[in-house]
Amino acid sequence: MLVRFRLFLLALLAFATVPTIAQDADAPDDPFLWLEEVEGDRALSWVGEQNAETVTALEAHPAYDDLYGDILAVLNSDDRIAYPGLRGDFVYNFWTDADNPRGLWRRASVEDYLAGDPTWETLLDIDKLGAEENVNWAYKGSTCLAPDYDRCLIRLSRGGADAAELREFDVPSKTFVDGFYVPEAKSSLAWIDANTLLVSTDWGEGALTDSGYPRIVKRWTRGTPLDDAETVYEGATSDVGVWAASARMGTTSIPVIAHRPSFFEGTTYVLRDGAPVALDLPMDADPSLVDGQLVVYLRSPWTVGETAYPTGALVATDYEAFLAGERAFETVFVPTERQTVQYVASTAHSMIASVLDNVQGQLHRFRFASSSDGQGGAWTSTMIDAPELGSVNVVSTSSEDDRFFFTYSSYLQPTTLYLAGGDDTVAEVTKLPALFDTEGLTVAQHEATSADGTQIPYFIVHREDIALDGTNPTLLYGYGGFEIALTPSYSATAGQAWLERGGVYVVANIRGGGEFGPEWHRAAQKANRQRAYDDFIAVAEDLVARGVTSPDHLGVQGGSNGGLLTGVMVTQRPDLFNAVVIAVPLLDMRRYHTLLAGASWMAEYGDPDNPDEWAYIRQYSPYHNLDADADYPRVLFTTTTRDDRVHPGHARKMAAKMRGLGHEVYYFENTEGGHGAGVTPEQQAQMMAITYAYLLERLR
Repeated sequence: MLVRFRLFLLALLAFATVPTIAQDADAPDDPFLWLEEVEGDRALSWVGEQNAETVTALEAHPAYDDLYGDILAVLNSDDRIAYPGLRGDFVYNFWTDADNPRGLWRRASVEDYLAGDPTWETLLDIDKLGAEENVNWAYKGSTCLAPDYDRCLIRLSRGGADAAELREFDVPSKTFVDGFYVPEAKSSLAWIDANTLLVSTDWGEGALTDSGYPRIVKRWTRGTPLDDAETVYEGATSDVGVWAASARMGTTSIPVIAHRPSFFEGTTYVLRDGAPVALDLPMDADPSLVDGQLVVYLRSPWTVGETAYPTGALVATDYEAFLAGERAFETVFVPTERQTVQYVASTAHSMIASVLDNVQGQLHRFRFASSSDGQGGAWTSTMIDAPELGSVNVVSTSSEDDRFFFTYSSYLQPTTLYLAGGDDTVAEVTKLPALFDTEGLTVAQHEATSADGTQIPYFIVHREDIALDGTNPTLLYGYGGFEIALTPSYSATAGQAWLERGGVYVVANIRGGGEFGPEWHRAAQKANRQRAYDDFIAVAEDLVARGVTSPDHLGVQGGSNGGLLTGVMVTQRPDLFNAVVIAVPLLDMRRYHTLLAGASWMAEYGDPDNPDEWAYIRQYSPYHNLDADADYPRVLFTTTTRDDRVHPGHARKMAAKMRGLGHEVYYFENTEGGHGAGVTPEQQAQMMAITYAYLLERLR
């Protein structure tokens, strides 16, 4: 894959104890700072009070029980696709269901899996482990030693947080071994060999960046204390972080160090003869390796010698020759104005590029053929046969041959898993059954005109016989940040909970996202952030102008950066919406860079400590633009106590401030879940059912 690092309740307090606001929260004596103490007694008591009120109100909605039951049935369904991770002769899978809410890490032979009814071999039972150790463990993945994959480092997180401890696991015996162990931290690692790791972790005082990520990578030898590991690379405290990883070149694993001084810029180092060697590439480019070639995705124009390569292009050169100092690149792919490369993945001898064309997915396979004299060669390309008008995503690739699994889905077509062979043939492996009734539903793509004249595409799903009388309950979803694209996808929960109940569903492809490449993202970065909000407002107004809905029946939903988006909608256009879902959000943009991983996002939003940058951030920061006299819709805030990426204090403080100003809100905080909605299917189902009950209450 491209090297990209883009990167959740307790005694009760009387509501009457929430203070009334008498001053701007921009001031250093913000009266709600105590809510930033994640597990403080006073803060958790407040959370308990808010949860109790919200649960009492929304679980009493007539549709709640059906919503919860339907959503939980989807989350626990045996008909779900068991997504395969290819490792040698096996596919690995992590599975949750009603009997295993925290999940099973398991495997089956590739042959058995493709036959359609695999016999799964359970490797690790997370529910059993948690019960034995009395810890609410969440499985966060594994890093296994190629080519046999018999030894793995398992990531285990308390309550689903990003921070995890890493334990060595012996696959044949299905047991943890007394070997490598890294205590709880936001760690990363790579196998150098069976007895050596490259480790980035919290080494103690001064070892983390201002963003809370490790800045030092060390080489650790089996049988020696972790504290005795040898430093290989060290970054600065002002960096976002330094990560240990690995790149694959066929069956060869290459240890890698990724140094990110800012979120969108970094340098990749490969380990050669025990020392890091920098790949001399533009700081915002993404390198990848395939079949002896170094492939580079360009986020900005790049001139090499006399040749200029455009933004968004894929270029390539011989890997060893590049390390030796040669700079002779070949163009592999140049996108059109409406195309962008989302990511690339490699098989043994080919590169697979996921491409968006007008926000619809394609898969391109590229192969490099050396010339007969060994001097240079040429790239050829083929389009993988996949349905149109949806999303196409690589699931896993083989390092031993050129097979790979991919999925296709759209808003109305259930996700289908395919296997592509080395000869580009495509075979359907399995298909999700229809989990909601699509009869009479249709999908369209429209465009709205933003404040500066830019055309903003959006997808809309609704009944074919919809009456354009402004009364349709409509849910508008958006994100608009970090070059992340929102693409068509099948959601059984949204289908059952919203579309089957007559709702209209809309996804806005606003600037700040990655729908049309790096420039679409940069157009709403930092000082230009307001453009993303203008785009979202333009889509909402277009829905009203078309007669699809009206402000009384229009709601918005977003999470994380999308929670910031919907928070801005509350303060800038409360007249346009009657329901606002703000999930795991950023909201206090004066302090976001001081909370958890917040400092890592200053390249996206700006530095609030810089007066010039705070001047434009202040204009949209939701926490600083609340007004006691405004007529706000009743907002629903959701977050998790164990979110160690976006601080739950954002949602807590915004809800408390709104209440203090006399505005009604709903607030729900899960005790587990990390940066999401919960760990177990029951927790996730409750969060989603509460959300849809709220939307039905407000928009019908």
